[in-house]
Amino acid sequence: MKYIGAHVSTQGGVENAPLNAMKIGAKAFALFTKNQRQWRAKPLSDQSREAFAKNLDESGIRPDLVLPHDTYLINLGHPDEEKRKKSLDAFIDEAMRCQQLGLTKLNFHPGSHLREISEEQCIENIIECMNATIEATEEVMLVIENTAGQGSNVGYRFEHIAAMIEGVKDKRRVGVCFDTCHAFAAGYDLRTRDAYEATMKQFGDIIGFQYLAGAHLNDAKSALGSRVDRHQSIGKGELGLEPFRFLINDPRFDDIPLILETIDKSIWPEEIKLLYGLIEG
Repeated sequence: MKYIGAHVSTQGGVENAPLNAMKIGAKAFALFTKNQRQWRAKPLSDQSREAFAKNLDESGIRPDLVLPHDTYLINLGHPDEEKRKKSLDAFIDEAMRCQQLGLTKLNFHPGSHLREISEEQCIENIIECMNATIEATEEVMLVIENTAGQGSNVGYRFEHIAAMIEGVKDKRRVGVCFDTCHAFAAGYDLRTRDAYEATMKQFGDIIGFQYLAGAHLNDAKSALGSRVDRHQSIGKGELGLEPFRFLINDPRFDDIPLILETIDKSIWPEEIKLLYGLIEG
């Protein structure tokens, strides 16, 4: 079964996220558990946690279908040890906040080398931070998102993600979020049935579908292989509608959160209906 939603607002408190998901007809959702552009945030209050649990229960959305995203400031691959430690501390806090909310996943962009170290060293830094986070927390799965490869970001090749998984000691605590826009911008074509199947075969062979824990459904403003991260509404970009038809009928994407991060929030209810309408049979 497919569970489609969007990255919803937490304005007024994290407990409002499930309510906002219900408003758009979502069966899954993503959220930030703190301000995504600040290092520090107040601890989650007992009142917020209890209200979140109550609202999540009322929404009928299972905790494993919620895909929290960490803040944009975090860079686990940072070449500077002190700055990387700051990112690690913030990342551990993010995982603990998920834990406190009863959520089982934390989605993150792996990191950037800032053109000061090699991609390989950057990946080693990320692995070290992931292992440290796993040791400091309980149960929360760290979900690596494939990137477009913009700037100095790693994670744009499936081999990067496979190396990160290989380096994590507890494989139960690591997963992958497949972003359609990022994959396309990184050079993985999805526009025809043959191209889609070829990309998915690479994903399966290099990473393994046993690690697939979520997906971001985004069309792309940018061209194939451009390594430019620019999202677009479903069917209105370079990808078009067919890749989403392929994915929405692919059983390998069953029972995980499928999250819209498209650019026009006002049409999310229509996009969710559109995607469910692509289901065949």
